[in-house]
Amino acid sequence: MSFLRTLVGKLWITIICLVALVLLTVGLFFLPYIDTNFTNPGAIKKLFLIVSIIGFSLTTFFALFLITKITQPMQQLIQAAESVGKGKYDTRLSLRTSDEIGVLANTFNYMAQELEITIRSLNHEKEHLSSVLRSMNDAVITLNREGYVILANPPGDIIMNMWANLLGEESDADEASDNPLPYVPKPLEQMFHQVLNREGDQSMNVHVKKGVWSVHMAPLTSDGEIRGAVAVLRDVTEEVQLEKMRRDFVANVSHEIRTPLSMMQGYSEALLDGMASSPEESAELVQVIHDESLRMGRLVRDLLDLARMEAGYIDMSKESMDFRELAERIHRKFLVRAKESLIQLELKLGEGPLTLRAASEDRLEQVMTNLLDNAFRHTPEHGRITIEVQLEDGARGTMIHVSVRDSGVGIPAEDVPFVFDRFYKADKARVRGESGGTGLGLSIVKNIVDAHQGTIYAESEPGKGTTFHMRLPVE
Repeated sequence: MSFLRTLVGKLWITIICLVALVLLTVGLFFLPYIDTNFTNPGAIKKLFLIVSIIGFSLTTFFALFLITKITQPMQQLIQAAESVGKGKYDTRLSLRTSDEIGVLANTFNYMAQELEITIRSLNHEKEHLSSVLRSMNDAVITLNREGYVILANPPGDIIMNMWANLLGEESDADEASDNPLPYVPKPLEQMFHQVLNREGDQSMNVHVKKGVWSVHMAPLTSDGEIRGAVAVLRDVTEEVQLEKMRRDFVANVSHEIRTPLSMMQGYSEALLDGMASSPEESAELVQVIHDESLRMGRLVRDLLDLARMEAGYIDMSKESMDFRELAERIHRKFLVRAKESLIQLELKLGEGPLTLRAASEDRLEQVMTNLLDNAFRHTPEHGRITIEVQLEDGARGTMIHVSVRDSGVGIPAEDVPFVFDRFYKADKARVRGESGGTGLGLSIVKNIVDAHQGTIYAESEPGKGTTFHMRLPVE
């Protein structure tokens, strides 16, 4: 850049011009008077006054010129910088000069453009990260080094609110009352301190109330220093329950099959060893083997039916049916068993048509058979079993309400919610007779009722009997 185009060069040229102009003015107005009027002091004073006024006027003019050329662009630059500082990154300068101020303006415009691009990219990344966090089903909680939550996605906020009332949280809240941010939840404190102590990533299952969460916590580092931690939480309550159900299922199936197999093996070995001393004893041993094989066959059949139902492969042809006719047929089928067991079986049918527009008669007969078989096994001699069918209006329209009530010993209140679980069995002391069920009947019943869009539940009181209520929609 040429020196004359710089700000210093322009200022130097301006001063030289100003001085030359003043000297020229003095020469033009002062030299003619110096020979003729030198003896007149007033004229000299007047001359100096005129020269001073002219010099002051020229100096003022050039000062205003400098203000226009230097001060105003600097003010524009200051205003533009303040605008950028307030977040207006699209601010630009329109100065078009070739001196340092023009270069500074171009540099400022380039800086503002790059800053705008950078801020826009950061905002896009932030929005992208925010969208990813919002779309995650897992909870994400970010903590600073002091243990305060600085970021959480919606599932994380739900967990924070859910864990806010845990025991001991209030004392921590009192200590952190000066900080508006929530403090690390109690169940995560131990993992958080382990992460801060540079023990690496931490993973464990956290049990809170009735839920189980899988937690993975990793440190947040910057320049080799731990600045905080981020925790990812996933609700694995259902998975843990399913795993427990799977283990219980395997254990129960093994137990149920082991008993008839042991008896069949023992009695068959007795026959092979010739321990039966008479044909009657041999026939008795064979009968036991046959009964146990039938029991094991029922167990396998029920397991297959239940597996197909829970997998959604239930074979069910629905059509219009008369539930009154089904109830009467079931009543007649169990009358013989009632007489043999000295139990009074009663049927109460409501007035009007008891017609289901779309239902599987075979499956509903299986439901009624299982419910009555369960009632007979839990009802002592001289007891009573009542079947009641009637229409009622519900929230989903007209429903057929079926209730099977027995006068057995009942079920404890803590066991009632589990009667429809697989392999649930009443206490052997409460079961009438020696041969119990497989523990799958009520599970199959619930699956069939659910397939008909109905509901079923049990009411029981120890010593007063049990009632199973089933509601099926007519439409």
